[in-house]
Amino acid sequence: MPTSSASATWQGGLKQGKGHFQGGSGLIAADYSFPTRFEGAKGTNPEELVASAHAACFSMALSAGLEKAGTPPTSVSTTATVTLDFVGGAARITRIQLVTRGKVAGIDQATFAKAAAEAKDGCPISNLFKGNAAIDLDAKLED
Repeated sequence: MPTSSASATWQGGLKQGKGHFQGGSGLIAADYSFPTRFEGAKGTNPEELVASAHAACFSMALSAGLEKAGTPPTSVSTTATVTLDFVGGAARITRIQLVTRGKVAGIDQATFAKAAAEAKDGCPISNLFKGNAAIDLDAKLED
């Protein structure tokens, strides 16, 4: 299996410092800071990267499961929202909300919801969080 990498640097102290990350492919790169991570300032942060990875991984897992069942989707769209809380004085990802919508011919809502639940259980990024953060799923089939 291929491997993926990314790098990050941080300069300065925690609150006044600044960071930069870059994916190994060179296709993603951005700056981040204490304000973008903890104070809602405009910009990215590590949790946004986690949310992006989870949404992408889950969408692929759901599409694969639907295809394996003989009902490949026309489209699957997922939004992941990562919640960062302070627990015992330390920052922790405590919850991830997955909201997925799919267009799939020939199945009903119950079948789509079951496939989504199975995708959540099989998605490698979801598996990283099992036992560490709650993962909520809202899966709806669209017309």
